[in-house]
Amino acid sequence: MTYVRDTDPARRPVTLNTLTRMRTAGEPIAMLTCYDSTFAAVCDAVGADVLLVGDSLGNVLQGHDTTLPVTIDEMAYHTGCVARGLRNVEGRAFLIGDMPFGSYQESREQAMRNAVKLLTAGAQMVKLEGGAHMVDTVRFLVERGVPVCAHLGLTPQSVHQLGGYRAQGVTTESAERLKTDAALLDDAGASMLVMEMVPARLATDVTAARRFITIGIGAGLDCHGQVLVLHDVLGLFPGRRPRFVRNFMPGADDVQDALGRYIAAVKERSFPGPEHAY
Repeated sequence: MTYVRDTDPARRPVTLNTLTRMRTAGEPIAMLTCYDSTFAAVCDAVGADVLLVGDSLGNVLQGHDTTLPVTIDEMAYHTGCVARGLRNVEGRAFLIGDMPFGSYQESREQAMRNAVKLLTAGAQMVKLEGGAHMVDTVRFLVERGVPVCAHLGLTPQSVHQLGGYRAQGVTTESAERLKTDAALLDDAGASMLVMEMVPARLATDVTAARRFITIGIGAGLDCHGQVLVLHDVLGLFPGRRPRFVRNFMPGADDVQDALGRYIAAVKERSFPGPEHAY
């Protein structure tokens, strides 16, 4: 497979400053998960702004029921694969690496050691799950030069504590708790927040009130950007399809066309629709 390098001088690498400008300008940010060099090149070619090397690889690549067994060394390996894929095609996408379960909860120092593994593998930001209890860790990382993406709502690493994969923030009490957690994470210096499976109105309120960039997955249309798991976009999901997922393969000429349709739908704000919201 051959990829033609884009020589357009306007095609600059996406940085955190780029994403902040997009947020300010109201330009939707299109994010996809990615786990290998080939798909990194394809996702970049169709215009993905951000690639997330998610611990969802535990589900879609390793066959686990949850993300819990994924290790930091596995995350660093796949982050390196994606980073090289982008570098080989002079890619522009911004790269985020997921901090897996057990790699940051023990202490701030543990979080820093493992964040360094992802950054040296090629990530430009790390993502971790949790609210108020992670504030000190987020601040510790940010003060030491590590950009952080937080994650609230349905947090897969806490699936057993949450009682399964179900929408969060649906009661008044839990919605207020999420708002409080978001405010604390924002004040601690998180640059980005993923909100997963939360009511659209709640995500809208958080997006309007906070400074960081918000990315939705089952969180309505008003977030600054959207993310989906690569395999879900391509219809490669076994079992029941989550409400927030849309299969972009029907009608597409090939995989690249399907991924391009997802990017275009995010940019045009035709995805997600009301049927994808909670």
